[in-house]
Amino acid sequence: MTEIEQLLARVRAQARDSRPWGWPSLPAPVDAGTLDRAGRALGFPLPPLLASLYEQVGDGGFGPSYGLLPLLDAAPSGEPAAVVQYLTNREYGRKNPDRPWPEGVLPISHWGCGMYACVDCRTPQATVLLYEPNADGAVGAWFVDAPSLGDWLRVWLAGKGWYEETDEGTVLAPWDGLRTRTAGERVR
Repeated sequence: MTEIEQLLARVRAQARDSRPWGWPSLPAPVDAGTLDRAGRALGFPLPPLLASLYEQVGDGGFGPSYGLLPLLDAAPSGEPAAVVQYLTNREYGRKNPDRPWPEGVLPISHWGCGMYACVDCRTPQATVLLYEPNADGAVGAWFVDAPSLGDWLRVWLAGKGWYEETDEGTVLAPWDGLRTRTAGERVR
């Protein structure tokens, strides 16, 4: 069993045994056609590990805080679908250039108060970013939550994330990719 297969098995086990707020049950996984439709709507494919989570674990409803967003359809918890949220955020950013949404950065989990965990689908390792819209200006709203989606999942499985009550004040590094990902858009 590969390291990724082991990680997916651990995530599946945790997903079976816990429900994030608002999710009555773990949704069924998506099929390959749903992944294809999501990629066409986004204009880019999901990173392999993220696609595997949706295809082998469930269509959202597992993970930290409110859990992963569903991929294409709204969830029973009332959470928006990841693809819809991405397209909405990109459109909002075009209309409000002080708050651009970077190309290829897919929101995957809602933290409340407008905050999202996002996967940078343009990086090979699928860096996980934190979007904190309550910060002062667009540049100050983005942080690196984990260098890879795999690392982010391992932190969640270990119960050691910055979002845990037991966390002792983790400080996340600012993400410096906003300006390059919003080229041609005004960023402050």
